[in-house]
Parts: sequence; C-alpha cells; structure tokens
Amino acid sequence: MSHTRLADNAAKPQPGSLRGATLPKWFPWAVAAGSVALGLGISAAAGLHSSIQWALMAAVLFVLGSYAISAKVEGGRQAKDRVATSMVWVAFLLAVIPLASLVWETVKQGVKALDGFFLTHSMGVVSDSEPGGGIYHALLGTLEQVGIATAISVPLGVLTAIYLVEYGRGKLAKAVTFFVDVMTGIPSIVAGLFILSLWIVILDMGYSGLAGALALCILMIPIVVRSTEEMLKLVPNELREASLALGVPKWRTILKVVVPTSIGGITTGVMLAVARITGETAPVLLLVWGTNFINSNPFSDPQASLPMYIYLQYGAGFDASHDRAWAAALTLIAFIMILNLAARGIARWKAPKTGR
Repeated sequence: MSHTRLADNAAKPQPGSLRGATLPKWFPWAVAAGSVALGLGISAAAGLHSSIQWALMAAVLFVLGSYAISAKVEGGRQAKDRVATSMVWVAFLLAVIPLASLVWETVKQGVKALDGFFLTHSMGVVSDSEPGGGIYHALLGTLEQVGIATAISVPLGVLTAIYLVEYGRGKLAKAVTFFVDVMTGIPSIVAGLFILSLWIVILDMGYSGLAGALALCILMIPIVVRSTEEMLKLVPNELREASLALGVPKWRTILKVVVPTSIGGITTGVMLAVARITGETAPVLLLVWGTNFINSNPFSDPQASLPMYIYLQYGAGFDASHDRAWAAALTLIAFIMILNLAARGIARWKAPKTGR
C-alpha cells in the first residue's frame, strides 16, 4: 500500500516543483478539428464558396487557438513553442496540398489516354484533332537529349567541384565560383539563345537534339558543381590527412577516399540536376524544334521531346490533344519520380557504413 501511494504522489506535480500543467497529446488534433469546423461554419455563414478561403481561416484559427488555450493552461513559454510548431505544420500543409492537388489532377486526367499503345507509338500521320497517337518519339528524344547533357555535364561539374574544394586557391578559384553562381540563376531561355547564336547562327550546325542538349548543359553544370562541392566539403579532413600521412598521393586520396565517401550525395545532386533539366521547354523550342515522326539520331534534324509535346498538344485545343497532353505530363512526372527514387536508393547504398 505504501509503494502505491508513493507512485501516485510522484505522478502528480508537487507544490513548488518545476513541472506545470500539461495539455494532453491529442490537444493539437482537437484544436485542428475545431478550427476546420469553425472555418467551414464561418464560410457557410458568409456565403464563401472557395475552399481556399475557409482553409486559410482554419489555419489562422488553429494557430490562435493553440496559443490561447496553451497560454491559459501551460503558460506563455509553452504557448510560444506551440505557436511555432503550429506554424510549421500550417506551412507544411500549404506546401503539400497544392502539390498533392497537382499530382491528383494529373493522374486523373492522364490515365484517360495512358496505355501501352500510347507509350510505343508516335503521332505519325495522326492529326491533333484525332484520337490515337502516342509519345514514343517524344520520349525517345527526351531520353537522348537528357542523356547527352548528363554525359557532358557530370564530368565537367564533378571535376570543377573537386578543383574548387581540393585545389582551388587564388583569383582563378574565385572567378570560377563567381561564374558558377551567375550560371545558377541564368534563365533557360537565355541558355537557349546563347546556343542558338553560337551553334546554329555562327557555326551553322542546324537544329538537332544535340543543340538542345548543349543548352541543357548550361543549366545542369552549375547545379552539379554546387551540389558536389557541398558534398566534398562534408568529408572530414581527418580522412584526407590520414591518407596523406600514409604517403598516398593527393590525387589518389581524392579518387579513393574523398569521392567514395561523398558519392551518395554527389549522385543525389546529379539526379536532381537531371530532374531539373528534363522538364525544360524553352531551349527545346528554340533549338530542337519538333516532329511528329521518330528521329533516333540526336545529331541531325529536328527531334521531339516530352515538354514540347505537352506544350504543343495542349495548345492545339482539341479534346483528344488535351488527353494526350495530360498523359504525357503524367509520364514526365513518373520519369522524374523514378529518377529521384533511384537517387535515394543509390545514396543509401553508397553511404558510408557505420558500425560499432
């Protein structure tokens, strides 16, 4: 009996102790439910028909309600903490809801035309107003253009980042860093105009998938450089010093110690850069043009791509072309999602193993 009383007394806040009243764990959910109900009631009473309006009112009521109740029960310090937590959740929902709505709308509209025939056939002689046709020619063009841009950009970007982190000193390194920062903010249309003036107007090389890939390289290289540079900086200097202390040359230390340690992060950065350029439309419109037929040679003649296919099909204004545009958009989202999942898998696979 005495042990039970001691346990009960320990569970209760003692007078003069530092523990105060605490709201239950389900308190945020209760406030959220009440805020949603009150927001819907205010919207109905005011005759508001927009879901955005009642959602914003519910978010404001959630933050204010969390603060008011927590300040009354738990005190001002805990109330401020709950306000910060509530604002984080509200910001998270404000970011996720539009994204989820976009994905849901794309899936709902895209499944109407997405099937095996759509993925394995081109538009050919199918007009924009007719049903049928597919995206094989555009999917092939996107894969080739992005593949060429990746093959050029990744070595240049990784080697540049290695130079900046391991060797870069003085004015040259500062100049390279400055131009990488400038290139990071270059609009895609400017990159397309640069390649248009150099490759097509001056060198007279003609419109092709290669021209579009060169413009994509300008957009991809700074992302690869920046992401790789940050990953290389995370490698502890102790690893470099231990390797150099054993008499290993610096180039071999970089090749065998530094790069393998950061390969997971480097791969993730490369995949994000690939996802960034996959959806670009402006350089393709300027440099690749487009065709309804299959062109598997990226070095000659116009070539199609998924972003341009979506733009042209939706702009045609027919029901059949709209369905094809949504299906192509769904394919593009799935392609980028696969790239990101692959990047996460490679990063986890190549991450340094930790153990006891």
